[in-house]
Amino acid sequence: MDQAETTYATVLAELLERWPDAKVVPSLDREALLVDMLGSPHRACPVVHIGGTNGKTSITRMVDSLLRTTGLRSGRFTSPEFELNERIAVHGQPLSADGFVALYQEVAPYVEVVDSRFSQRMTAFEVMTAMAFAAFADAPVDVAVVEVGMGGAWDCTNVADGRAAVLTPIALDHQEYLGDSIESIASEKVGIIKADSIAIMAAQQPAAEHLIMERCAAVGATIAREGREFGVLGRAMAVGGQVLTLQGLSGVYEDVFVPLHGAHQAQNAAVALAAVEAFLGGGTERSLDSEIVRTGFAQVTSPGRLERVRTSPTIVLDAAHNPAGIAATAAALEEEFQFRRLVAVVSVFADKDAHTMLELLEPAVDAIVVTQNTSSRALPAAALGLMALEVFGPERVRVEASLPDAIDVAVTLAESELDGEPAGVGVLVTGSITTVADARRLLRR
Repeated sequence: MDQAETTYATVLAELLERWPDAKVVPSLDREALLVDMLGSPHRACPVVHIGGTNGKTSITRMVDSLLRTTGLRSGRFTSPEFELNERIAVHGQPLSADGFVALYQEVAPYVEVVDSRFSQRMTAFEVMTAMAFAAFADAPVDVAVVEVGMGGAWDCTNVADGRAAVLTPIALDHQEYLGDSIESIASEKVGIIKADSIAIMAAQQPAAEHLIMERCAAVGATIAREGREFGVLGRAMAVGGQVLTLQGLSGVYEDVFVPLHGAHQAQNAAVALAAVEAFLGGGTERSLDSEIVRTGFAQVTSPGRLERVRTSPTIVLDAAHNPAGIAATAAALEEEFQFRRLVAVVSVFADKDAHTMLELLEPAVDAIVVTQNTSSRALPAAALGLMALEVFGPERVRVEASLPDAIDVAVTLAESELDGEPAGVGVLVTGSITTVADARRLLRR
């Protein structure tokens, strides 16, 4: 590839035409070979590995911010972000488009070798995971904060051995690959817990908790549990977020402002704090300076998580993409936003439990506009519309083929019957990360 002629768009096209991430063959063989040829960059620094179902990205960003506030130089790999280059960040700064291209060119020859040795080409996510480890080794960084893509045991990020392994609440998602029960899904996700590591466990359903405890005993890992060793002691809503009192592994931290909404983000903050304490303490109790904790959390951002992008009317983007995520979003909307009238714009992937998602969303919104995002995995708007009619009834449902039209219709519906008074009127765009990414590009121009 001629560097002078290579553009970010070219690299994106090459990555996206690879074997789809949604068609995963459970194996670490391809990733292990690639990082071995790259000189084992995944072993260049200790890793905080973050798995589970919902909350992974927010916790990854929280852990990264806290670690940087302590003075460590960090690498952050999230899956997914709204632009591919933003998935890889060095010391809080996402790779530039040019930096992403240069990094891709470094690993591309080795990727071709791996492709030639296996019947299935590497997925875009596998390539980007290796790119992230290479970027962190080149920087270099003191610690890498790495979010699992799917599952755990055979997720390509699992070529690394996390010093701390975080398990967010485990729920039903990706059943076609992980199984149809909490037990089968948890059995895959616990694979990120390695020998002599520290496992940070968010509150779990009993079946998942049992498997996490069992895994820790089998590999000799230490465990810290939400609700026992750490947790949220107090929570109050504030302008732009919430103020928390957090029980850490070795102390209580008061007046911690987190600029994110929802009880689930308070839980995420407690998990992130425990992960940082565990990582820095190396298995022993180590409290953090309270000002470091306050500063680290105050600087956290998590785009697309109840993110306000417009006012008059308020437009909120939320990347909830499964029933558990929608339930958390609906609860936060009812508790913190208090809209007089709220209209949802929804597009989901065809492999998700769309009907249950709609049922959970229904009490929180006045009307719904269903549409179709730009992904080939999107459920057709007409099919989603039929489900919405069952849940909401015909008077509360509109179907629009394109997201821009859907948002326009939602704004009109939100502002109707309010006598020209826009206060307390809102539009929620949700259903998948792709839906939010599409809306973000449209609304933030």
